[in-house]
Amino acid sequence: MYQYKGLEDTIAAIATPAGQGGIGIIRISGKEAITIVDTVVCLQGDKKLAECQSHTIHYGQVINAKSGEILDEVLVTLMKAPKSYTAEDVVEINCHGGMTVLREVLQALLAEGTRLATPGEFTKRAFLHGRMDLTQAEAVADIINAKTSNFLRQSQHQLKGELSLQLNAIREELIKLYTMVEALINFPEDGIDAQGRGEISGRIAVQEKCVARLLDSSKSGRILKEGIRIVLCGKPNVGKSSLLNALLKEQRAIVTDIAGTTRDVLEESAQIKGMPISLVDTAGILEPRDLIEEEAIKRSHLYIKSADLVLLVLDHGRPLEEQDRTLMQQVKADRVLVVINKMDLGKQIDISIPEKIFGEDHVIKVSALGTQSMQNLEAKIVDLICRDKNLDTHGILISNIRHIKALEEAQKNLQGALRLMTEDASLEFVSEELKAAVNQLDAITGRNIDEDLLDRIFSEFCIGK
Repeated sequence: MYQYKGLEDTIAAIATPAGQGGIGIIRISGKEAITIVDTVVCLQGDKKLAECQSHTIHYGQVINAKSGEILDEVLVTLMKAPKSYTAEDVVEINCHGGMTVLREVLQALLAEGTRLATPGEFTKRAFLHGRMDLTQAEAVADIINAKTSNFLRQSQHQLKGELSLQLNAIREELIKLYTMVEALINFPEDGIDAQGRGEISGRIAVQEKCVARLLDSSKSGRILKEGIRIVLCGKPNVGKSSLLNALLKEQRAIVTDIAGTTRDVLEESAQIKGMPISLVDTAGILEPRDLIEEEAIKRSHLYIKSADLVLLVLDHGRPLEEQDRTLMQQVKADRVLVVINKMDLGKQIDISIPEKIFGEDHVIKVSALGTQSMQNLEAKIVDLICRDKNLDTHGILISNIRHIKALEEAQKNLQGALRLMTEDASLEFVSEELKAAVNQLDAITGRNIDEDLLDRIFSEFCIGK
């Protein structure tokens, strides 16, 4: 396993978010955790934490060693190795929730010999001690950062090791195939006939399909994790801000009858059918009247270019103007939904023009004031994002870009092995492709990974986790 400097240190950190709250927790982990806490905390009845049973909670007071004053009344949770989060001795001190008292208690622990934990160091120790593999460790960060309940459930599945089980099943079969091929290389007198070569090829093909299925899930996985940026654009006073408020289900943007009310980009987060969405309301595209509007329009164009989906808003009660036609020429047809807004007004627009440019499937008629209209719009957005496929929220979904890249490489290796078998190439080359595929799977679970990359992965965690 990996040899890391500092693994023998006892570490401590505040594990709860900054700010005021009912409680705040300081976590301590390492071989000296219990001894150090005993020097800082006076338990009720003069008990020593070292004498207490694991997985018990005790009332006590944190004492300033220099002044002898009481810093806080606390509850101390004891979890002895190996049955703890890090598989080391772990103590959690539950203080009153406030950053001042938490910092003072932490300073008292640091003064007695603990070291301030680096970001993600508790989870890194859990990984290094074999309590979880790397996919499970990464799931911890995903659970903390989950934007929707659907992605939270996916992260929980990964934390339970369900992704690891699938990867390990593929790995075990590839190891068997690698061993079989190596045996044929080392004992050529046994030979391999067409039937034997066909059996090996068939088994490789099965595993390639397993990898392909995991990769197929990555689109849904990435959407659930990262969300979709949707940009509303159009000329002034077509109802972009009203649509934004309707999609958010709250009055976030200012709405008036005055053209050009929105003079800057407004970005808000929402969920549409369990999908995380970043909604961007842009300034109306018009001839700028001053430097502020000029800058706002520049930003609008930048957001339009970077959008996953553009809602091009047109006014049902006004005929198409030059600004509308210019916008329709600027946006990419494959990621645009034309929203004919204000259907409650009399018809003036020629809808056949945007339908001809973008296709009838990319045009929808709505009223920002109508509940059913907005439900239809939400369904259409999901339909276009998922390309007529239901967003998969069940089973194992690949959402981590590191996992995706490794699986893509493993798939290339297996496809290479299949090609070599078809070409009747030397088995040494097939063996190398199988070995490379196994190494890619091991990089995902952490069996085989560069230490610098491992450090970078955990550096993205919060301190105290």
